[in-house]
Amino acid sequence: MSAEGESGSAVSNFLRSFKVVAWSFIGIRKQSEFHTDGNSVKPVHVIVVGLLLALLFVLGLITVINLVV
Repeated sequence: MSAEGESGSAVSNFLRSFKVVAWSFIGIRKQSEFHTDGNSVKPVHVIVVGLLLALLFVLGLITVINLVV
């Protein structure tokens, strides 16, 4: 049970980090959620998700530019 609980918790934390980074990219956050997220997400997850979303953003821009030009 311990492995399942940790795995589910890790996935939950990673998805929470994804939500935090996605809202940060848009620039919309509630002050109360900001304080809650500071205690509940792991910095490593935020860094990994931020890098992945930044990479997807750049690849998306490159794709759009190549389709237009």
